[in-house]
Parts: sequence; C-alpha cells; structure tokens
Amino acid sequence: MATLRFQALHETLHRKPILVIEKEKRSGIFGTQVFNKKQMRQHLTTEALKSVKDAIEQGSKINRKIADQIAMAMKEWALSKGATHYTHWFQPLTGVTAEKHDAFFHTINENEGMERFGGNQLVQQEPDASSFPSGGIRNTFEARGYTAWDPTSPAFVYGTTLCIPTVFVAYTGEALDNKTPLLRALQAVDTAATAIAKYFDKNVKKVNASLGWEQEYFLIDRALVNSRPDLVMTGRTLLGHSSAKGQQLEDHYFGSIPTRALSFMRELEQECLVLGIPIKTRHNEVAPNQFEIAPIHEETNLAVDHNSLIMDLMDKIALKHQFKVLLHEKPFAGVNGSGKHNNWSLKTNLGVNLLSPGKTPMSNLQFLTFFVNTIKAINDYEELMRAGVASAGNDHRLGSNEAPPAIISVFIGKQLTEVLKELEGVTTGKLSPKEKTELKLNVVGKIPEILLDNTDRNRTSPFAFTGNKFEFRAVGSNANCANPMTILNTIVAKQLKEFKIEVDILIDTKNLKKDEAVFNVLREYIKKSKNILFEGNGYGEEWIAEASKRKLSNNRSTPEALKAKISKKSLDLFQEMKVMNEVESKARYEIEIEEYVMRIRIEGRVLGDIARNHVIPTAIRYQNLLIKNVAGLKDLYGKEFKNYAKEQLGIIEKISGHIEAINSKVNAMTSERKIANSTTDLDHKASAYCNQVLPLFEEIRYHCDKLELVVDNELWPLTKYRELLFTL
Repeated sequence: MATLRFQALHETLHRKPILVIEKEKRSGIFGTQVFNKKQMRQHLTTEALKSVKDAIEQGSKINRKIADQIAMAMKEWALSKGATHYTHWFQPLTGVTAEKHDAFFHTINENEGMERFGGNQLVQQEPDASSFPSGGIRNTFEARGYTAWDPTSPAFVYGTTLCIPTVFVAYTGEALDNKTPLLRALQAVDTAATAIAKYFDKNVKKVNASLGWEQEYFLIDRALVNSRPDLVMTGRTLLGHSSAKGQQLEDHYFGSIPTRALSFMRELEQECLVLGIPIKTRHNEVAPNQFEIAPIHEETNLAVDHNSLIMDLMDKIALKHQFKVLLHEKPFAGVNGSGKHNNWSLKTNLGVNLLSPGKTPMSNLQFLTFFVNTIKAINDYEELMRAGVASAGNDHRLGSNEAPPAIISVFIGKQLTEVLKELEGVTTGKLSPKEKTELKLNVVGKIPEILLDNTDRNRTSPFAFTGNKFEFRAVGSNANCANPMTILNTIVAKQLKEFKIEVDILIDTKNLKKDEAVFNVLREYIKKSKNILFEGNGYGEEWIAEASKRKLSNNRSTPEALKAKISKKSLDLFQEMKVMNEVESKARYEIEIEEYVMRIRIEGRVLGDIARNHVIPTAIRYQNLLIKNVAGLKDLYGKEFKNYAKEQLGIIEKISGHIEAINSKVNAMTSERKIANSTTDLDHKASAYCNQVLPLFEEIRYHCDKLELVVDNELWPLTKYRELLFTL
C-alpha cells in the first residue's frame, strides 16, 4: 500500500494543467445548448409559444396537439446540436439526478430508419419506480412510475443527449422526487405573496421566489483520492492526523487560485454557460484546496435544477483534469467544512424585490411586511428548518469553523433591530396623524439609509438578512437545494396567508385603514418573533443556554432533527399548503433516516477495514523493525543494551498499546452495529447508530492517528493530510 501512496504522490507532483482556451466572449456562448425562450421564438409557432408561456406563467396544461408541435421543434433543434438521444432528467429521492437515454432513431422497415420524437415522448415516460427510494409509497413489485415534463425548466443538450427536466411521481400520484413538492411550494408562496403585494401595487400578478446558491467544494488529485479507501467509499477521511499547517495562517481564502484548479474552473464555467447556468463568481475558500463557485440569482426551480446539474458537471469535468471533487460537508477533520449558502428572496413580475426597500414609505412598508413575516415564519418553524438541512455529513459540519450552529436563529443587524423595536411600540388600533408621520418619516422612511451602512455580517448565523435577501447558511454542500427551499417557501406562504387574514379582519371589522392594519399586525408579529433574533456569537456556550431559555430547539444530530418532519405541526402545514400529503411527508422521513443509518454503517465497515487491514499490519511491520533493532543492540551491548534502546522500547510499547486499543474498539463497534441492525424499528436503529456506533469512530481514529505519528513515513500506507491538502 505504501507503493500506491508514493506512486499517487509522484503522479500528482508531475501533473501539468490542461490548457483551456476561451475563443468566444462568455456572453456569446451563454445558453447556446438550451431550448430557451430565444430558441422557442425561432422554432415554435405562435400558438405553441403562447401555450408554453401560459404553462410557465400560469401553470396551464399543454394539449397533445401542441405538445407534438413542441416535440418536433425541440427534436430538430437538438439534432442540429448533435444530439442522438433524449432523456427525461429528474431528481429522485436519492439526492442525485437520474436519466434513461432513448435514441431518436426509429425503424420504418428493415431497410430504412428515421429520427422520431413526438408529444408522447416529450410529455411523459415510465421509468421503474420500484428501483428508487419511495419510503413505502411503492412496494418492490409495484414498478410503475411516471416522469412528466416540467416546462418551467428549459430542456438542454448535454453531450449528445437532449435532457428534458421532469417531475417523477408514483402510479398512485404521490411525488417520488424533490422537484414536485418544490413546485407546489413555489405555487403556494406565489399565491400568498401576490395577494399581499397587491396591498401595495394592484398591478402585481405574480411573485417568484429567487435563489442564489454558493457551492463550496474541495478539489483533490484523483490519484491521491484513489489511494485512500475512506475517500473512495465515503467521501471523507475517517482517519488521518492533522497537518502541521492547515488554515491557521488564513492565507488560502481569496488567495491566488492554483493553475491546475483554475484550468478546471475555466472549463467548468464554459460548460455551465453553454448550458444556461449563469456562473459569476469563483474563489479560494478558507481551507486548503477548498473553493467556491456561485451564479447570478435565478428563479428557485431553475436554480435548483442548475445546482443539481453543476454537481454532476463538476465530477465529469474533474475527471478530465485528473481531479476528484469532494462535496462531502466535512471531508477533512480540523479544517473548514463545505456548505451551500442559499440566498433567497421574493420578486414580483414587475421586477420589484420584495425584500429590498424602495424610495417611498409605501415601498418600505412593503419591505417590512415581507421582512417581518419571513422572520415570523422562521420563528414558528425553526425546528423544521433545521430538519431541512439534516444529514450524516452536515452533522460533522454544523457548529465548526465557518458553519453556523445547529440552533436556528435569525440575524438582521443592530439597525434593523432598532427599527423593529420602534414598530413594536405602535399604538393599538387607529394611528393619530402625528404617529403616522413619525412612523413613515422617521422609522419606515429611513430604512434605505440604514441599509446603506448595514451592520457587519454574522458568520455564525444560520439565517441572516444581507441587505436585500436572506441567506440560509446551514445547507450542506452535498444537499439538493430543493429540500430546504421547499420548507422555506412553504412556511413563508403559510405565514403570509395568515397575515392577510388578520389584516383583512382589522380592515373589515375594526374600520382601520390598510396601513394601520398592517402596522398593527406587524407589531404583534415582532413581539412573538423576538426569540428567534440573535446578534451574538452562535458558537458560544452562552448562546446554547440562552437558546434553551428561549425554547429554541438544539437538535445536534440527524435522528433528532428529522423528527420535526413528521410532527403533527409539520404534517398539517404541508397538507394545508398542498405541498405534500401525509404519505409523502412520512415517506421522505423514512428515506432520510434510512439513508443516515446506511451511511454510518458504510463508514463503520470501511473504518474497521482500514484499521485492521492497513493500520495495524503497518504498525506491526514497523514494530518488528524496532524489535530487530533492539535485538541487534542487545547483541552489541549485552546487558547494557537498554541504555541504548530506551526510546525504541518505549515506541514498541506505545505501538502495542495502540494496536490493542484499536482492535478492542473495532470489536466494540462491530458488536454495536450488530445490536443496532437487529432492531426493525428504524428510529431505534438510527438512534443506536448515532449514539452507540458513531462515538466509537473517534476513539478508533485517535489511536490510528497516534500510530501515524510514530510509524516510519516510508511504511505508512495512507496518503497523509499534508499530501492531500498541499499538492495542487
């Protein structure tokens, strides 16, 4: 194994970057592989174009005749781009994308063929639903499921395949994917937010939720990754002593991008642009070999599709550059983990950002309305928000280095906190002319000035207001954005729906004017939501105690956190907002808790294998060398040999102690896994893996890492942290 390690290091150190030449302006290649609105205008009839537009903007259905026209145009366009196959591209509950390719080619007779693609193939296909996670929605023998075209996300050609974004549902109608609940949540927030926006502008007809994700990742030479069984099998290092130099000098963040990494980034960005992903930003992140890529904000459904696509692209392009992209939330202990910050806002069809103040008191009151309602939604459903980012990988990240803690709180800055305090003091009922003037001029009217000099950002806040959007910083780098975005948009839709009911009651029964009614309801919401607001250090022990006093949840592990998804409160929420029925909600809980168990089980088996088949044999080999050395010293010095072999004897004894401890702890871990596996109750199994199996990982790792410091470097079989993180 040592040979594999040094061979990998040799390959890495002598690898040269691939030269990536950009021949065209990026604006010129943007979206050239996408069947977007521009292409539709060129290829579709007026009738077909209107039908697609209505489907996107109003959710109306496209009839089969029009579907045939669209399919014909899409096929001709795709063929002109070199496509030979088509696929329904969907997002099952595996967390990754799925596709089954069919050729356009069709035989006419034994001598002739043609390219065929009709409305039936565009609108619907039938993959095997039994082969994907369903959480009990489908039995193994019940195979039928359907993918159905999502016209709100444009088709694209990748390689030689026309990819058609679709939803994935069971034969019985339940959603088997991440996209379907997201689309329902976006519809819910559109309906609720549009109704509120009409208070301030009657011309508003639609509100879109926007999303800008920031994707963090590690870039490691593929040969080095392949020399580490834990990285290959689990995506993270299960053992390995920290390097003397890590991120403590803070010299990597925003530093000069290494040439090899930059070559990879440039090719990735070019591929993204032709596929319509509006990549804007790239930079070094905090940890060595860690980077970030981020696009311009887009409509949420499209942004989620683009993030799913880019995670696939990253791995394929990395292969060409002899890299492996690590998207695990904590691939290396002791350095920054990777997240995927989700920047969220609401925008009207008129281009107005509802979370951005305007030039008039009216537009600022609109801002406050959506601002306060969002805070209230987080306050009421903070436990569900935590559940939306729960995973085995993210458990390692939350609360360390750049990641926020597992306690959900909202940061808005000192100035906006003062604004809310002013609003909290609004008089109940009708406002006097003086109060109205005071509120509109001195409180609401000054919000834009306040935000020009906004409070310093709080990097420990899970949910922070950053000027014209909220940034959800707890999302893991490997996550599908659909899950947290479904939850966020659903709870905000629910809150806005309740807000309108309360405001309308005050207007209709209390004879209050609209502004007065809005101020009155917002005042009560501010009072009820104060517990979720926090400006301080989220890493401090004081916050844990304070959060407990405020009755905020602190679910540190995935098994604890996921329970919120099947609470009566959450089930009622999704049912009421028509996002998921009870069967769909419980199925997702079962899938996610089972995935947690499987990931910890795999990690345990891999760790046991490495400890016993790599670490212990290497330690014994080195120990034998020391024993041989001691025996030689004894032959040379006789009874006085201990004076010359003191250190060697001490190391021999240390090695024996660590070997004994490793073997003992691996046995204990195996026993705990067997106990956990013996239960059929999924909750009990997850709890056992979390509380009984997982803690033994660190104990085994401790002794393995101690041996790494003792054993001869030439013998150690596993590529070390200093080699993994400092060889670009």
